[in-house]
Parts: sequence; structure tokens; C-alpha cells
Amino acid sequence: MAYGGYEQGGTAPHRHRAIKILLAGGFGVGKTTLVGAVSEIRPLRTEEPLTESGMRTDDTTGVERKTTTTVAMDFGRISLRKDLVLYLFGTPGQERFWFMWDELALGALGAVVLADTRRLADCFPAIDYFERREIPFIVALNCFDGARRYSAEDVRVALDLDDGMPVVMCDARSRESAKEVLIALVEHVLSAADEPVPR
Repeated sequence: MAYGGYEQGGTAPHRHRAIKILLAGGFGVGKTTLVGAVSEIRPLRTEEPLTESGMRTDDTTGVERKTTTTVAMDFGRISLRKDLVLYLFGTPGQERFWFMWDELALGALGAVVLADTRRLADCFPAIDYFERREIPFIVALNCFDGARRYSAEDVRVALDLDDGMPVVMCDARSRESAKEVLIALVEHVLSAADEPVPR
């Protein structure tokens, strides 16, 4: 869904289009990092320190150094053109916060499911969520330092994704890499929109 607004300038108003994109995935996969890397504004973050009770609830295997967690959402903005803006909403990864996803998903053009090959199963709930709601999405593998590398095809098979589903490699810390992920999503959404409707 695109949201619109007008800005007076010169002799004619300019219409602004805003596109909403979700970033989802498991706990500690890099959603907050990616939003921070690519946002042109200081991102809104709702991170809180991990508590002892939270650490008993959340599986920190593979991300033992993580000390904070998103409890509501991350928010960032990117201006692609003078009249086109992307709004990024990062979802919380833990199961106890999944009730918020329906609200965040309202009006979304599409989603990026961020995955970590060390904890690949953590992205299944996000994939299932977007498939059931028919929200277009792609999978982006955040290539953590020291993590074993797998091909996009290996990951596609492991996650039981359709052949046409884009699986891209990324470094959530890199602005350029994050932008490539978002471009891949927009291209996928446009491609899906051009497909003929099955009869």
C-alpha cells in the first residue's frame, strides 16, 4: 500500500508516495542492525536489555554476546526519489511479541525475512506468516563473521521455498548491502505483480 501526501513547490503540488516494508526473522538475526545501516534518519529503536528471565525464555544459542532485544519495532526511512520514500519496520523476533506482527503488517508492500545460517530454523515462523497472508517476501542471509557459508540454492531447499523465491546474501552492517536487499524485494514484488492470474 502506498500512502500519499502533497508538498507545495513552484506552480504545482508534488505528490509523495510512501511504501511500507517489513523486516522479520528470528531473535538476534540483525534486523535492528540493517535498519540502522540503511536509514537516512536516526532510526527509532525499542531495544531493552536482556533480563535473566528473558534469557531463560529466549534461545541465545549462537548469539550469546547479544545483550539487548527489540520489544516493539525498529523504524527507519529511505528516500529513493524526491517523490518516493520507503518506510522500514523491523519486527520483534521472539515468539512472545508475535502478536504485534498483524498491526505492523497492515499496508505493507512486502517483507524481507532475514536469516542466520547458524539458526536457520528461526526464520520459519516469519516465512509461514507471510505465505499464509500472501504478502510478497524474499529471504536475505545475513553473513555473520565466522559462520559457515551456504549457497542460495542450499538455503532455498532447506527452507522449502519455491524456485522463484529470491534468496540473497547480505551484510546487515553495510548500507550498500542493505540497499541491495531492498531493491531485490521491490523487484520481486513488481515481478509478482506482472504475473498472470491463474484461471
